[in-house]
Amino acid sequence: MFRLKRIYGFVILVFFVTLFSSCGTKKSLNDLPDVSSYKLNDQPRISISDSLFFMDESSLRKNEFGQWELVAFGNNPYDLGNTIGYLTNELIIRQEDLFFEKVKTMVPSEFKQNLLRKFLIWYGRKMYLHVNEEYKAEIYGISKYGSTNNDLFGNDYLKTLFLHGAHDIGHALQDLALVGCSSFAVWGENTADGNLLIARNFDFYAGDEFAEKKLISFIAPEKGFKFMAVSWAGMIGVMSGMNEKGLTATINAGKSDVPMLAKTPISLVTREILQYASTIEEAVAIAKLREVFVSEAIMVGSSIDNKAILIEMSPENFDVFELENSSKLICTNHFQSEAYKNDKNNTKAISESHTEYRFDRMEELLAQTDKVTPQKAVDILRNKEGLQDLKIGYGNEKALNQLLAHHGIVFQPATKKVWVSANPYQLGEFVSFQLDSVFANANQKNSSLSLATDLIKKDPFINSLAFSNYKKYRIERSKLEQAIENKEDIDSENLESFISLNSEFWEVYYIVGTYYYNNKNYKAALTKFEKALSKEITTLMDRENVKKYINKTKRKLNDS
Repeated sequence: MFRLKRIYGFVILVFFVTLFSSCGTKKSLNDLPDVSSYKLNDQPRISISDSLFFMDESSLRKNEFGQWELVAFGNNPYDLGNTIGYLTNELIIRQEDLFFEKVKTMVPSEFKQNLLRKFLIWYGRKMYLHVNEEYKAEIYGISKYGSTNNDLFGNDYLKTLFLHGAHDIGHALQDLALVGCSSFAVWGENTADGNLLIARNFDFYAGDEFAEKKLISFIAPEKGFKFMAVSWAGMIGVMSGMNEKGLTATINAGKSDVPMLAKTPISLVTREILQYASTIEEAVAIAKLREVFVSEAIMVGSSIDNKAILIEMSPENFDVFELENSSKLICTNHFQSEAYKNDKNNTKAISESHTEYRFDRMEELLAQTDKVTPQKAVDILRNKEGLQDLKIGYGNEKALNQLLAHHGIVFQPATKKVWVSANPYQLGEFVSFQLDSVFANANQKNSSLSLATDLIKKDPFINSLAFSNYKKYRIERSKLEQAIENKEDIDSENLESFISLNSEFWEVYYIVGTYYYNNKNYKAALTKFEKALSKEITTLMDRENVKKYINKTKRKLNDS
């Protein structure tokens, strides 16, 4: 609640600055890809059941773990987009409705929603110049199947194009990457067979419901390599993926200045890498061609090279990082290459956020793990404790598992195997797929294309009282924050009950302390603020804010 207000205030300020600025938006509003030379597959979508669909050689199915598996073949980019859109039509509508409902919750005023529309159109006025014609045509094919309830951008194509920059725009406007992804790669002496193994948590959060309909896509484009990616319906970009050559790509946000112009969405850069690169050298060459508008690290792993590197990109800089004489690579949300050594945004992220803490925790866990296997990699991704196994509260962003990830994923590039987490977060089963097998068996009328023998079991934490309490805590936190906002009276027993749901987390004491402070019960407020300060607080800004409240509360007590 408290951070959201800061972000919201910034966004509203930008809205007013750009409200009357329409310079350069006309071309972007009228830009459409030329698809006149492309032919569409006119085969109908055949519904075998409500969870199994076919369209010629392409298919969509829901497995027993709640994951949707899409296999799409395209004769051309427009046809590929149309096939994806046709097969996943209902899923796209659901995801868009959920996404825009969240936007409306954050910006409930219709007047401010109109300002948001004007701002986003202005902000993305040059994006169409940075997306290649192939991906525009594919996006255009998908855009016909979106929700008709959301007219924020005026037309379906523009809406779908802009949604491909949602990760970047959210990152840019928040600046601050409120949640952080964590990833690692190991090979050589660090793995059981010496081959490369990569694991990552993707901590993009747009609500639990948004992550429920996870889409695992296996794409066979007209040109380039076949590949797989995990995201949501309607998205052609890649957050986490691997191609048929055993090349992987995952993204981790970095800290940068707030840009005033959208360029290439990072997910389309990683899509291009997977579609057209077979080696690290080829991946770097592709990345160098693209201009991005936020700072991102792309971890690229290669079975051919049997190692991983980081491509570190920002609007102003570009570098490649790899550790010499090492067979381990860790990435959280700060850059490590020489080009960013003295970058003020990067050094600020390291000193003020939770990125270095998660980096150190990952390093600690890897040092304790002999010969990393897929199961051991999953255990690391699921870890909820702080450094030296300190209990830091569930949902703390200093943990590798912040209990909000869209997905966790493990790649084994040499075998072209991948394990993808089922809901919730990284706690459900990690379901295994082998790329060649998926494409070869896409026409099979079965409920899943996964490898049943390679399943990694769900985390027992799912069935624990602690997890049950954590789910209650999230519900009660929203209620309590709303009650504080509305200046409602809250019984002290309810406040203590709220604390007991997640008692190691600093934020529960801070929220309750805020309630007491607002109600002038300064003695009780001071006790809670001091308790919050004794816990592992997420960021330097949060810690300073708690100290500020302690000083204010002491002054109030001295004045009384």
